Amino acid sequence: MAENTISKNDAEHAQLTHFLTQQYLCESLTVAEVNTLLNYLTVLHFSTDAVISDVGDVGDELYFVVKGEVALVIPDGSIEYEVVRSGAGEMLGMMSFFDKRARSVRLVAKAADTQVLKLPRAMYKRMKVEHPYIAINIVEQAVLSMDHLFRAVSSDHAQFSHYLYGSGVKASAD
Repeated sequence: MAENTISKNDAEHAQLTHFLTQQYLCESLTVAEVNTLLNYLTVLHFSTDAVISDVGDVGDELYFVVKGEVALVIPDGSIEYEVVRSGAGEMLGMMSFFDKRARSVRLVAKAADTQVLKLPRAMYKRMKVEHPYIAINIVEQAVLSMDHLFRAVSSDHAQFSHYLYGSGVKASAD
């Protein structure tokens, strides 16, 4: 994993600013506010199958996928069961971040050069005081990401149930 702060002078900063201005997270932010947000974030780069965060870790950071894919997996011995994949524009790690409990899934990069933005808890706490409007956008993005995750898992569960049990069994009229 390569981790680096975002310098205001490099091309990566310009690319991230452009990317973020296209996302719901920053839809109502000015370019100056997006640049302010970037001051609180760190860029992480992962190779395929790298573990971003593991089961049992207490979530001291949120992740926002910029490039690549991240799978939420449940490990069971040598087998991993993939719950869902998230791509660019999705936030991950919200539940553990906000409830401060151990993570129940492993976050695994599933594409070469997966890039995520990391928001550490300490920086989020500062942001709530220094830039509450930006912090509210983070919370709204977390809610939307949880909704997206819930709907994806619910849909997959419904399709699996239909496959497994068929279209239903007609109850007898005894």
